[in-house]
Amino acid sequence: MKLSKLMHVISVLVGFAGIITFAGAVLGGSDNLVFGITKIDALLCSAILILIATWIQIAVIHHMMLEKRGEIV
Repeated sequence: MKLSKLMHVISVLVGFAGIITFAGAVLGGSDNLVFGITKIDALLCSAILILIATWIQIAVIHHMMLEKRGEIV
């Protein structure tokens, strides 16, 4: 498996984790706890996870462009 494909899979998994965390924070109960942490912390974590997924996707695009040019083996 190429490195770019593996990076893409990791990005998708991190993105899904961010979406699940966001959904849990928004749809969570009235006790203000999500996965054992407060809602605001869960929302901040989901934002960070989505940003990480976005940056990994940008790195995948860059890596694929380098693979097309033959600069990365």
